[in-house]
Parts: sequence; C-alpha cells; structure tokens
Amino acid sequence: MAAAASGVAALPWPNAERATSSSSKSAHSQIRIPHRPFPIQTLRRSDFNPRCEMGAGKPVQTATSRSLRSSALELLKTSAADRYTKERSSVAVIGLNVHTAPVELREKLAIPEAQWSQAIGELCALNHIEEAAVLSTCNRMEIYVVALSQHRGVKEVTEWMSKVSGVHVSELSKHRILLYNEDATQHLFEVAAGLDSLVLGEGQILAQVKHVVKVGQGVPGFDRKISGLFKHAITVGKRVRTETNIASGSVSVSSAAVELALMKLPKPSYATARVLVIGAGKMGKLVIKHLVSKGCREMVIVNRSEERVAALREEFKDVEIIYKPLSDMLASAAEADVVFTSTASETPLFLKEHVQMLPSVSPELGNRLFIDISVPRNVEPCVSDLETACVYNVDDLKEVVAAHKEDRLRKAMEAQKIITEELSKFEAWKDSLETVPTIKKFRAYAERIRACEVDKCLSKMGDDISKKQQKAIYDLSMGIVNKLLHGPMQHLRCDGSDNRSLSEILENMHALNRMFDLDTDTSVLEEKIRAKVERIQK
Repeated sequence: MAAAASGVAALPWPNAERATSSSSKSAHSQIRIPHRPFPIQTLRRSDFNPRCEMGAGKPVQTATSRSLRSSALELLKTSAADRYTKERSSVAVIGLNVHTAPVELREKLAIPEAQWSQAIGELCALNHIEEAAVLSTCNRMEIYVVALSQHRGVKEVTEWMSKVSGVHVSELSKHRILLYNEDATQHLFEVAAGLDSLVLGEGQILAQVKHVVKVGQGVPGFDRKISGLFKHAITVGKRVRTETNIASGSVSVSSAAVELALMKLPKPSYATARVLVIGAGKMGKLVIKHLVSKGCREMVIVNRSEERVAALREEFKDVEIIYKPLSDMLASAAEADVVFTSTASETPLFLKEHVQMLPSVSPELGNRLFIDISVPRNVEPCVSDLETACVYNVDDLKEVVAAHKEDRLRKAMEAQKIITEELSKFEAWKDSLETVPTIKKFRAYAERIRACEVDKCLSKMGDDISKKQQKAIYDLSMGIVNKLLHGPMQHLRCDGSDNRSLSEILENMHALNRMFDLDTDTSVLEEKIRAKVERIQK
C-alpha cells in the first residue's frame, strides 16, 4: 500500500525507490518452496495440495476522508467481499533466504534492526495485515504476518517489499518463499533450530529469533499470535540444541568463514598469515574467537572505538590483538593477507579503486583474501575482478557446508522429531484462540444472570442479613455457575489434551453462540477493519 494510504512514511533504505507495480503476468507469481540444505524426509499436507497465490486484480483504493472510509466499510459488509470476511486469519511467511536468493538481492531487502519497529507499523497499516514481525539477518529477510485475508495480505506485503527495496514484484516472486499456517510455523521452528541455516545448527540464529521478540515487545502489531509463534520457536530451538548434538562442529557463519579462509590459504594454517578483522561486534567477535581456536596468535582489529577491542584483549590474553581506528582501515589492509569484514555498514567499505592501490601480498600466498560475511556486503563485488584479490561472501560458505553433508542429514532427522512434537502443541494453542471470544462472552452472560439473581435474593432478605450470610450466598452462586460452565468449557478446549477434533470444537462453539445468542452483528474481520479505520481517523 502506498505511503499516503497507510499514513506511515516509507522506510528510508538506500535502495528504496518506487518500483513499478506488478503486471498481470507477475501477479500470478510463483510460489517457491524453500530449498533445504539437506533432504528432510517429512511430508507436509501442502505437498498434496499445491498452494496458489492471488490472481491479478485492481489495487484497493484507500479513501482519504473520514466519510469515504466509513462508506468503504459499509460496502465491504454488503458486497461480494463478504465471502472472505468469514475466513479465519492466516499466518504467513514471505521473504528471501540464502537457499532461494543470491546475496546481491537479499542485501537490497535487508532491514536494519533500528527500523524493525517502523517496518511492523507499516505492515500492520496495510488493509489485510493484523500482526507482523521481521527477521532480517545475513542469510535471510523474512516477514511473518497474521493476514485477515490470505491472498490479499500476501499481495500487499509483496508490494510493500517491492516499494521499500526497489526490486520489482516479478523479480521478488522468482526468489521468495511463501508458506502458510502450519507450513509457515514449521519453517520458523526449523529456522530457530538451525535446520534452515547454511551452517546446520548455528547458534546465532536462535539469538536473532530471541532478539525479534525483545525488539517487538510493546510494539503495536507484534501481538498475541506472532509473539506466541516466535516464543514457541525459541522453545523449539532450545530443545533441539539440548536434546541433540546438532550444535557440534562448525555451527556459525563466522566459524564457517574462518574455515573457508583456511581452505583457501596455500598452507592451511594461520600461523604465518597476516590477519585483519574489520568490525568487533557480535559477528566480528565470533570470527576472532574461531581464529584463535584455529591457531591464530596475532591479528589487527579495525573498529570505531577501542573499548570492544580492549575487552577482547582481556578475553584472549595469549593472543596479540592490535587496535586500529577506521581511518587506518586501508593502511591496515595493505599489510594484511586475509581480511574478514563483518560490519553493519550499508555501503561498501572496500571499493575496487581502493583495493587496486594496495600492494601485492607475498608470492607464496598469491592473492589477498577478502572474506565478507556482511549483508549488505562490505566489499564491492567488482573487487573480485582484480587479479590481486579473491573475494568470498556468505553464499560461498556452501563449500564448507558440503564437507559435512552426511553428518548434517543425521542430525537434522533427530531434530525433526522434536519439531513435529512442538508443531502439534503450537497448532493446538493457536486453534484454542478461536474459542476465546465465545468463552469470554459465555462467562460474561452467566455472570450477568448470577449477579442479577443474587441482587434479587439479597433485596428480598432485607437489611438484617449479615456479611457472613451475604458471602455464603455469593459463594453458593459462584459454585453453581462454575459447575454449570465446566461441561461446556471442557467441550471448547483445544489444547491437545483430548481426542476432540478442531471441527467438533468449532461446532460446539457455534452451537453455544446460537443457543445463548452470543453472536454479534459484525464478523470478526469487520470488527478488525473497523478498529483499523478508527485508528487511522484519530
């Protein structure tokens, strides 16, 4: 949805531009099932029911005045659109990752952490998006949403991604993943467990999923379903790492980067190689840790401030760590054989003309190695055109991953059993939310009757009744109501503790709504859209 329609300014990403809306051809976009780095032998219901996306259609025109907004809502209630106001909201994931899109495309969609909250606000301002979360790392940029209408919601999110990144909808559709409901949930669980990572079992992705929850706390739009989904994913990630040995071996992008550089050196040793690390943040610290574990005893670190480097000196006292400010970056690179880059810079730090001016490394080493694990990339891609430099990015880590393919498959199968268990628990919890409004209305209905009858009883008994007698009458009324409610409430439970199917529970819910006249005049979707309209009008 356009920024003017949503009332929220577009995110200021450097690549953002007004991409042309999808044509009728690109509207029928291709759904990409994410390629996995190992063949998990698990069939999903969707394998037998191909998903289809939205058809081409005219974009929804958002009114600019209060009266037009109200009339649009009335049209929704009386038009053919009513066919989807009775839909259950859907959980969906739309995005790109290391298995579906190259780094040059992923970096255009990368969302800095400081803008996650703003992105959630923009997404939830779209007509059919109720809740949202952003998971943006060096290997993926995925948006998780609760959509009031499945196909319309996905169309709006895809167009939003195109607008903020400058990438045409048709190009996004070639590389994106698009999963719904149980498949979307399973995907996030696999991500948190490290099964969908380039490096199986990497620990950093679980920390990144936790950070999504931390950043989302209190942000409007990061609400019950999405919050519950990510919190359950954290539980899954912890279980997989505790109950399997998936975390053994090379378990992070940083460790794989160190191994890759070792493979590319003429002599597989850091004993004599001159090493430079650009950036001392989380990724940089992990690079340094793995360099030390591989025998590197001397390195130069370029960082904005010396504070973090001083802390690293304290942690690795037997390693000579030399600090250099950012202003000395090129001079430090001139004296390095291997350069690791891991900063959050949105523009390249090393341009072709910079690297071209650097002196050659020793003939034994041949070329200077640049291992760039940043997204967006810190090393300009065309640097690889130089005969004196070899550039590797996060996508090149697949070479390290391929060396442990059989071991990866075995560990993945162990973890998949845990994911299947937790998936059932989460789906039961999510389904139980469908009955919450009926439970609340039924309890409120019973409470109104109880309170009214107690008041009648007390008024008939006069003023001489003691507080003890009043409490006895109150307790009696509460006991009767609770016992009467117990049976119906049991038949509305959907927590996986009994054998009732979801359809049976929903039938019970509708029966209660009819018998006690608990239904309201508007559908759930209409209520939510009304709330959106009211928020926009304020």
